[in-house]
Amino acid sequence: MDFFTPVELPSGMPRLSQSDELLLMGSCFATHIGECLTHAKFRTDVNPFGILYNPLSISAALREVVADKVYTEDDLFFFRGCWHSSMHHGDFSASSAPDALRHINTRLRAAHARIHRLDCLMLTFGTAWVYEQAGHVVANCHKQPDTLFTRRRLSVQEIVADYTSLLSRLTARNPKLRVLLTVSPIRHVRDGMHANQLSKAVLLMAVDQLCEAFPGQVFYFPAYEFLLDELRDYRFYAEDMVHPSAQAVGFVWEKFVQLCLSDEARDIMQETERVRKALSHKPFRPDSAEHKHFLEQIVLKIDRLNQKYPYLDFQNEKEICLIQLKE
Repeated sequence: MDFFTPVELPSGMPRLSQSDELLLMGSCFATHIGECLTHAKFRTDVNPFGILYNPLSISAALREVVADKVYTEDDLFFFRGCWHSSMHHGDFSASSAPDALRHINTRLRAAHARIHRLDCLMLTFGTAWVYEQAGHVVANCHKQPDTLFTRRRLSVQEIVADYTSLLSRLTARNPKLRVLLTVSPIRHVRDGMHANQLSKAVLLMAVDQLCEAFPGQVFYFPAYEFLLDELRDYRFYAEDMVHPSAQAVGFVWEKFVQLCLSDEARDIMQETERVRKALSHKPFRPDSAEHKHFLEQIVLKIDRLNQKYPYLDFQNEKEICLIQLKE
C-alpha cells in the first residue's frame, strides 16, 4: 500500500561538482540549498543581494551584477534610523550610509568577478506579487507604509520576456552556463491562500516556458512539488506553518544530490563529511599526545584531499587543527 504520491523525477539534469562555480539567488529556499552546497564544499555565492522574492527583482539584481554597478548614497534612503537599499534585503541595512555601501559593494564586486565564469546559476522564485514605487519594482519595502507602493501580480508573459532577454545575454557570453530554476515551496500566506496559489501558478508556467525556450540550458528542479505533493503534511513545516522544517529541507536536499550532483561530487561529500565528524570529536584530554596525533592525521587527510581536489577549501578546518596543535 502506498502512503504518498512520489514526484516524477526529471531526467537530463545538469550534474554539478565541487569544481564548478555556482551562484544562487532568490527566496530563502535558495539560502537553504546554498548552505547545504557550501557545507558540501561547493564553490558558491549565495544571495549577494540578500533574499529576493520576485523574479523581476532577481533579474534586476543579476543585471546589476553583470554591469558591475557601484552603489552610492544616492541609491539609498533613510528610514527608521537606518540606511536601506530598495534592491537589497534588510541584512544590508545599516545605521550609517558608508557601512551599508561597504557591505553592498563588497558583495557586488565578488559576484561580478565570477558571473561570466559560472557553471551553474540557480534561481528560486518565491512570489509573482510585486510592489512598485515610482514605476519600478522594489525588492524590499523595508516596512515602509503601504501607501507608498502599488501592489500587483506579474504575468507569465512579463516574466518570460524579461528572462528571455537576460538569459540570452548570459548564455551568449558564457555558453557553458546552465541555469537551474526552482519555485519556492514557502507559502506567502500574507498574500492570501488563493492569491498565493495563483502566484505560484504564474511562476510555474513562466518557468516551464523558459525551459522550453532554452532546451539543454535551462532546467527545472521540482522543489515545490517535493514539498507540496510528495511530503504533503504539516509535520514537514516549521512552527509558522509556512517555511519547510529542517527535515523537509533535508529531504529536498537529498533529492537535489540524487538529481544534480555527479558521482565524484557525492564521493567528495563522503570524504569531507569524515573530516567534519573527526573535527567534531570532543577529546577527553586535549593536551594528550594521542589527541595531537589525531589532529595530525586530520591535517594529513586534508592535505591528501587538496592534492587530489585542489579546488576544495579546507582553510578553516586546517586552521582549527593547527591552532590546537600549538596549544
